[in-house]
Amino acid sequence: MKRIAPVVVPALASAIALTLTAAAPAQNGATPPLDPAVLRMQVVLDKLGFGPGVIDGRGGQSLTNALKGFQESRGLRVTGKPDTATLDALRRFGNVQPTMQVTLDAAAMRGPYVPQMPDDYAEKAKLPAMAYSRPLEKLAERFHTTPKVLAELNPGVTTIGVGSKITVPNTFPTSRAYPADATPAWRATLASLNVEAAVPKAAKIVVDKSDGILRVLDGNGHLVAQYTATIGSSRDPLPLGNWKVLHVSPNPDWKMNPKILKGVPDSKQAQIIPPGPNNPVGVVWIDLSKEHYGIHGTSEPEQIGRAQSNGCVRLTNWDAARVALMVKGGTPVLFQA
Repeated sequence: MKRIAPVVVPALASAIALTLTAAAPAQNGATPPLDPAVLRMQVVLDKLGFGPGVIDGRGGQSLTNALKGFQESRGLRVTGKPDTATLDALRRFGNVQPTMQVTLDAAAMRGPYVPQMPDDYAEKAKLPAMAYSRPLEKLAERFHTTPKVLAELNPGVTTIGVGSKITVPNTFPTSRAYPADATPAWRATLASLNVEAAVPKAAKIVVDKSDGILRVLDGNGHLVAQYTATIGSSRDPLPLGNWKVLHVSPNPDWKMNPKILKGVPDSKQAQIIPPGPNNPVGVVWIDLSKEHYGIHGTSEPEQIGRAQSNGCVRLTNWDAARVALMVKGGTPVLFQA
């Protein structure tokens, strides 16, 4: 079978520029413009561990969920709205800058990249990595946003390359002191995604099917982190009940097994899909005691809370990586309706 070697680009030279496509102005029924106040709120909630999903300066269910989690954690009335009491509580973090200007270095632009990701699993299995498609996608994940939002934050910028100065959401962590037993590759992934190292330890994970949320509880049952998740589907419903974390697999490969994946013909051959941020399970797999089920990342962060999954619990790559730092083997996990 023919290999598709030409699609993998080892690195982007500093002399090569990358086009930024500006967002079109909002029309009737179109996406509303970026709201700096909303973006500030998202950045603060993201830093506190109440993930708003993709940071885009716009409202939506993920932001509503994040506000509810923050309100519950602070003993406020849970409304999901930025009411007076909530805004007063958020003002305590007024020193957090919502955006930062960064200068892109060679590491920020370095690949490998897969500009044209094949659709066929057999062709994906031949790739050395399920890498980003381009530097702009890599930068967007680093700053917990999308290429479109980066373009909106940088009006007039048409190309980027090594040495470019751009404005980005301030997702820089307060600590990168990752666990001593983390491999160099996992440390690099965590740093690349700006994952916060100073996280609370989870005494229990609760995944709630009704509101599409993963909650992290401490030893006193208090909510200490919360994330919007894609949870199961009509074909692969969430297996309700009590489970536990078996182990955490950073940068995993993924076995495409037609015999357990609904919607994939049994006539297809099983394939091992290589690791990478665009792997179907993202950058981390948190294996659970329910066979074939786990908590994991995604190749499509904008679809979290919208698209369906193959029965598992899917988070953005940066949220899944953060949760992975909170759990350990034996951490209880409750799937509830």
